[in-house]
Amino acid sequence: MKERLRALYCDHLSIMRGKYLPQTKIGDGSTRFCRSTFGVHYDRDLLNAPGAMTYEGLPDMELVWRHDDIRDSWHADTRIVLGDLYDDHGAPLPLCPRGALKRSVEAWKARGLSPKVGIELEAFALQADEKGRLVPYDTPGGVVYGTGPYADPLRINDRIWAVADEMGFALDMITAEFDSPQFEYTLTFDDAVKAVDDIVLFRLMAREVALEYGIVLTFMPKPVAEAGGSGMHINFSFVDETGGNALSSGPRGGPDHMNDLARGCLGGLLHHHKGLAGLIAPTANSYMRLQPGSLSGYWRNWGGDHRNVTTRISSEGGAKARLEHRMADACSNPYTAVAAVLHAARLGVEHGHDLPPIETGDGFENTDAKEGTAIDLKGAIADLERDTELSEAVGAELVANHVFMKRKEVAKTRDLEGDALRDFYVYFV
Repeated sequence: MKERLRALYCDHLSIMRGKYLPQTKIGDGSTRFCRSTFGVHYDRDLLNAPGAMTYEGLPDMELVWRHDDIRDSWHADTRIVLGDLYDDHGAPLPLCPRGALKRSVEAWKARGLSPKVGIELEAFALQADEKGRLVPYDTPGGVVYGTGPYADPLRINDRIWAVADEMGFALDMITAEFDSPQFEYTLTFDDAVKAVDDIVLFRLMAREVALEYGIVLTFMPKPVAEAGGSGMHINFSFVDETGGNALSSGPRGGPDHMNDLARGCLGGLLHHHKGLAGLIAPTANSYMRLQPGSLSGYWRNWGGDHRNVTTRISSEGGAKARLEHRMADACSNPYTAVAAVLHAARLGVEHGHDLPPIETGDGFENTDAKEGTAIDLKGAIADLERDTELSEAVGAELVANHVFMKRKEVAKTRDLEGDALRDFYVYFV
């Protein structure tokens, strides 16, 4: 078979959509999709969502890419590319999540700072039993920080690592997480857009490689009710105009050595804590994970080397100084999630939002924080609507589409429990 191109974008539900195109498209190029894809729900219900133009003829939108962004892929004779979406008049599509991230980066660059991002993904591995029902992948010797065949008998992660190397992904770590069969995947820091492009493609690659072994690798937040949850931790810092780490005040890190930029970012993240949840923990299943005492980012708090706070200050200083936001899960669109976190941090710097005292509680039996996120998707979407400052920063049209779709999701999942709720999402993320 001649070489072909797989052109992709990550939609409002964090589902990867694309086309296979002939070899002649391998270069600067574009292809068209129906804009009303932004009105399609998980269950394939086509809705008249804001911006989707479902009742206005279902017009085209255009995916545009650069030759320099084309990569080798994990499938023979196929190259792969991510692009930006434009409307039928050639203007940037307001619903495009990748465009939202680029706007957040430009807002920081206007302040002389370039965001750097590193993302940690957690995922559960499931397989079909003799009746075709999804059950946890059998890892009889799985333990937290487990490696080798007891943690991964089929050695799926060896293959994922090998393919990641072939694709040029800079893996920082793969390990087993606390609840078997759960794994963590971490890519190294990079420029924000490239880091998120990498995590989006890595997530797709890992799922497709796992499927070759009969494994459904899911990044949904709580696919196994009796186990812990899976998050998407967003680590970030900024490079200043001299090339230094702008979050660093010297070789030492931690709360005692924070500078004004770090304090401002923290103030913004706490000020927008409740509104952020509606964007970065965006499914009914997310709120099975987002609970007190679950290391999930529920509480409106911050701390040092403390896994039960929402924003964690690295104890490393210098070039490695960073903030870690722990609320998001990978059911969110990574472009939208990172954009939202970066905007919330920037708004804190610009508006000088107050920073409450550091968390001193253990986060299990006691906590200083008195406010958390909403307890369900319905409440989180209401909080997002109230946070007009954050919504305007991320993009009013994108957020309006998101709110509409999530309100429909609340209704669609209201009567679903257990495996039925899991299966509403599990094959998509």
